[in-house]
Amino acid sequence: MPDPYEHGANSARFLFEVDGLDIGWFNEVSGLEVSIETEEVQEGGQNSFVHKLPGRMTWPNISLKRGFTRQDNLLAWLNEASGEQFAANGNKLKRKSAAITLLDGDGTRLRSWEFDEAYPVKWSGPTFAASNGEAASEQLEITHHGFRAREH
Repeated sequence: MPDPYEHGANSARFLFEVDGLDIGWFNEVSGLEVSIETEEVQEGGQNSFVHKLPGRMTWPNISLKRGFTRQDNLLAWLNEASGEQFAANGNKLKRKSAAITLLDGDGTRLRSWEFDEAYPVKWSGPTFAASNGEAASEQLEITHHGFRAREH
């Protein structure tokens, strides 16, 4: 089986990193979107339009699917956000910087999305079935306070 961390592997399309640490490679990413609420303001004497002013921005959770992760880095991050380690830290969560990077078939970085104040909210491990010929995969969902896109 090819190492998904080697450049050019078929399963490696998006690299996910937290504070510069490689968490894993994923084939599918969803939730890269932002919505901006608008407030309508009617101006007296102006009947041809209504002013629309920008309001709050909302960012859905990011879901990364069908991946192969560096278990130690992923599990360390999950443990910081839950369970005994979270309790040992006084139930305080240290939010981190994260990035998803799109790579081409040769492993060249094409574009990145950098996230502020990220932490994991859900992890799903592989499903084991003798009749299932699919490779083991993981799914990760994170929350954040917004992102910036940049080209490489």
